[in-house]
Amino acid sequence: MKKGFYTIMAAQFFSSLADNALLIAAIALLAELHSPQWMTPLLKLFFVLSYVVLAAFVGAFADSMPKGKVMFITNTIKIAGCAIMMFGLHPLLAYGVVGFGAAAYSPAKYGILTELLPAERLVAANGWIEGLTVGSIILGTVVGGALISVKVSSLMLAMDLPWIETGIDTPAEAAMVVIMLFYVIAALFNLFIPDTGARYPQQEKNPIKLIAEFADCFTALWKDKLGQISLAVTTLFWGAGATLQFIVLKWAEKSLGLNLSQGALLQAVVAVGVAVGAIMAAMRIPLRKSLSVLPFGVAMGAIVMLMAFYTKDAMPDVALDILGMRMPLYMAIAYVFLMLVGGMSGYFVVPMNALLQHRGHVLLSAGHSIAVQNFNENVSVLLMLCLYALLIKLNVPIGIVIIAFGMFVCGTMLLVMRQHRKNVRLYNSLAMIGEDKHH
Repeated sequence: MKKGFYTIMAAQFFSSLADNALLIAAIALLAELHSPQWMTPLLKLFFVLSYVVLAAFVGAFADSMPKGKVMFITNTIKIAGCAIMMFGLHPLLAYGVVGFGAAAYSPAKYGILTELLPAERLVAANGWIEGLTVGSIILGTVVGGALISVKVSSLMLAMDLPWIETGIDTPAEAAMVVIMLFYVIAALFNLFIPDTGARYPQQEKNPIKLIAEFADCFTALWKDKLGQISLAVTTLFWGAGATLQFIVLKWAEKSLGLNLSQGALLQAVVAVGVAVGAIMAAMRIPLRKSLSVLPFGVAMGAIVMLMAFYTKDAMPDVALDILGMRMPLYMAIAYVFLMLVGGMSGYFVVPMNALLQHRGHVLLSAGHSIAVQNFNENVSVLLMLCLYALLIKLNVPIGIVIIAFGMFVCGTMLLVMRQHRKNVRLYNSLAMIGEDKHH
């Protein structure tokens, strides 16, 4: 990899770590404000909405200047969102500002990969970025939890500056000071991201024309015989992944008898599996073989369905001695099972991400193609989360929800594979992999 790639990775790590630590701090702030519980999941909704609402505009912004400069500006917006949350703006609105920055950051973060690296290195690059991002999500959640804990927050609040009234009086506010430092570190790395030299035509500024331009890019990617396959898979993956987070929590409660904090640990296990699968894909799958991983999507859906039949009572009441710690057998099996689900997810989505970036770069531009991808993926997240919430509101048993979820993933992946075989047969679509940029 080129030297600049590692700078991009460092910037992404600290920015993503801060995003996830800030989510925990925002939840704590809502609790300090005695906000109703239904507001907590709305934090994610406000964050994700920016990806959908701004999709037509962030691609043009990302292509209007060098990507490192775009990442610095958008990271500064995140710092502003964190600051205004700390000094009084409602957490939902402030986290929405952070989401605004993240939505504009993403096309630059992924778009620069196609400018910096040759097509054959994109799978490896995406594998490392994906693995690092998952690691930052896990660590960010842990750091956020630690910062709002009584012990750590008490130490931070005890550090008063002489003759200066900071106005920082609660654990959530103290946590945000540290989180802002992570954003500042990310911004400093942004300054050292090299200019790749890639330049695009003067970007449109008229909002109506930008929306029309985005619609053209959207249509172009969905009509492309490779783009439509990779876009369908990544759209399904992110919607299913967001829903699976909540399914795992509910399953942990109903089938394993775990509380919320213990269930959250299972989420981390899935995330570790995704990181391992992503890195394995980076090491083993070249871009030309990227579509060979499609069957793993079907297998993942099938394995998820097994969760519906696995309960604490299905296993004998014995404990294993693992590294000097006693762990119930049913928990050990659950960890292995969820690690496998995560591993298969990471293994099949990373090559699809790389292929989609390649086709987007060939057909459109780096920023515009990632904006289209983000729009599709986050619409999928919103729709699938709303459907899941409806099923839970209707008191549908979690076992039935899991089976329906698994069948949907399997069925959708089988339809995608069928379309891919048709494209290969009629259009020789595999020959398009590695094409030079269209002019």
